[in-house]
Amino acid sequence: MATDNRKTIVICCGHDCMRRGALELVQLFQESLGQQGTATVKGVKRVGCNGLCGKGPVVTILPDNITYYNVQPKHVDKIIESIEQGQPYAKLMDDSAQKFHDGQFKVAMRNVGIIDPVQMQDYLDRDGYKGLRNALEMEPADVVREIEMSGLRGRGGAGFPTGRKLYLCRRAKDDTKYIICNGNESDPAVYKDETLLEGDPHSVLEGMIIAAYAVGAKQGYFYIRDNYSFARQMIGKAIKDARSAGYLGTNIMGKDFSFDCKVIISEGKFILGETSALIADIEGKPAKPHPRYKHTSESGLRGKPTVIINTETMANIPTILHQGADAYMQIGTTGSTGTKMIDLDGCVENEGIVEVPMGTTLRKIVYDIGGGIKNKKHFKAVQVGGPMGGFFPESQLDVPLDFDVMSGLGATMSGGDFFVFDDHTCMVNMTRRYVAFLAEQSCGQCTPCRDGIRWMLKILDDICHGYGRPGYVELLETMATTISDTAMCGFGHNAARPVLTAIRYFREEFNQHITESFCRAGVCKTLSAYVITPDKCIGCGLCKRVCPVSAITGDKKQPHFLDVDKCIVCGNCIDKCRFEAIKVVHPTAKILVHVEDAESAGQADGKAGR
Repeated sequence: MATDNRKTIVICCGHDCMRRGALELVQLFQESLGQQGTATVKGVKRVGCNGLCGKGPVVTILPDNITYYNVQPKHVDKIIESIEQGQPYAKLMDDSAQKFHDGQFKVAMRNVGIIDPVQMQDYLDRDGYKGLRNALEMEPADVVREIEMSGLRGRGGAGFPTGRKLYLCRRAKDDTKYIICNGNESDPAVYKDETLLEGDPHSVLEGMIIAAYAVGAKQGYFYIRDNYSFARQMIGKAIKDARSAGYLGTNIMGKDFSFDCKVIISEGKFILGETSALIADIEGKPAKPHPRYKHTSESGLRGKPTVIINTETMANIPTILHQGADAYMQIGTTGSTGTKMIDLDGCVENEGIVEVPMGTTLRKIVYDIGGGIKNKKHFKAVQVGGPMGGFFPESQLDVPLDFDVMSGLGATMSGGDFFVFDDHTCMVNMTRRYVAFLAEQSCGQCTPCRDGIRWMLKILDDICHGYGRPGYVELLETMATTISDTAMCGFGHNAARPVLTAIRYFREEFNQHITESFCRAGVCKTLSAYVITPDKCIGCGLCKRVCPVSAITGDKKQPHFLDVDKCIVCGNCIDKCRFEAIKVVHPTAKILVHVEDAESAGQADGKAGR
């Protein structure tokens, strides 16, 4: 049979791309190509998230690996024409976006954006279920040992060794054991697990089946948050197809091993990231943490040995069993092998889902893959690990992604949220916002967490509104440390991180709020004011158009004027100004502005009198 060497048009159908019209593009390409395609184009394939969410819809031509961004319906015929002529359509290519992809190394996301997630054959064609096949030729204890040797650590929390977790469960003296894939993913604005479940559900399912074989579990659960309806749909179809193909059910692949799984919907609460709360929710009990005296691998769901593995971690397991622990160990660092998926967000040019080898520096992620800071602004900080992560300043950008290194610096990679801030960010106010979120998410069962976090919020509120007093920063440090040491569960233990790291690296900014009553970033409204520097303003009018209270006036191509009495310090003008013509000044500068105006008026009156 002749090989079909025609091209395939691959269209990203992740959430952002679909919101921007990806499904319409699928239809238009199909209509233009017809059912049989053309002499040069085989057809169209829908795939999961391409990763570069801010520049969709994204269309890739395979096997040439040519990618187009911000594709619109008007571009469909031109893309097809470019394929037939063998000449890329340069207008839709993006060098910065290409660097986003070139700087990555994919293991967990090896198939995402390449395969059609609803077509099981696509997964099989890319070595799908070969890891399971190899595992079933081994003794379960040897499977555990292989995962232990790989150095794989949990991608959803503190980085506990996955092989150790499986070992503890396997040795537990109980005939009933459970496997849980944690897809709750409750960090705000984080969707890496959702991306995996939607774009390559079989890799996560295969990882669960291998883990079940390793520990002797017969039942598994996908614990997926309530608003991930499409992810649940994708994993549900994968389960059904795998069961039909003999990868789930009784005597899997002809072996004396039976296992099945189903999907459970979580409420999506942040507190459900705590293991005991998650288990309580599955059991139908109030979703609150409780003290644990045994590891869940010994006593978890319904009191039985239970292994809880994050979605990203689960997707790594098939690769380890397919390619071997030695190959996996070659990726990353000695103590943190493999790769890490990241939700790169905030003030970077390239926002999206990233997967890089462990050991990659924050600088490479922000500047090479992320494309640097938006709108020619300057870097201020990157927050690593979501609401319970830590802030890092520019001096720490050469820190590598490594569980132990991050922990030593008071941070965690946790859910993989990397949020970048530019120099117009107030670190005091940003810390206050994270603490406000944590105060709302606390289950309220223990005093240190329930009351302590709210007291930290009260102090941060006072500092941001100009009521800070000497000693407040030291008090915050003491409270954060006390909460971390005395809270009942991991939620309270980790809630101190944003406060402690913000103070460690940005203490001067905290002190300036208190001693000078000044917010240098121009965010805290009672502690700052804006003025326009005439010699830098070119009169482009961008600031004038975005001012919600019409505080800026001026003619085109002439320096503009900002009325400090009308200004509400919203920050819109600073965000839009490309010439650094808007300056943040101390709030007392309002008085100086009026004095200068009065002096100018007096001088004018004097000239008129003469």
